[in-house]
Amino acid sequence: MEEITTTYTQLFQNYPDVVSTLQLCEMLGVSERTVYRLLVTNQIKHFKVGRAYRIPKVNVFAFMESESRG
Repeated sequence: MEEITTTYTQLFQNYPDVVSTLQLCEMLGVSERTVYRLLVTNQIKHFKVGRAYRIPKVNVFAFMESESRG
């Protein structure tokens, strides 16, 4: 599990610690619609600032790790 997190950390090192929805689209390689669906269904933990979603990068790692375990 630690190896996977280390890989994601290296892969996304150019992204800030808290990412926007557009950055999340880039990270996951999916559309905005898919990102919003993941956020609205709370599959990726996040918070809102006004109307904007903000996603801590560690939550992206956790989501990817949970998805890789199937």
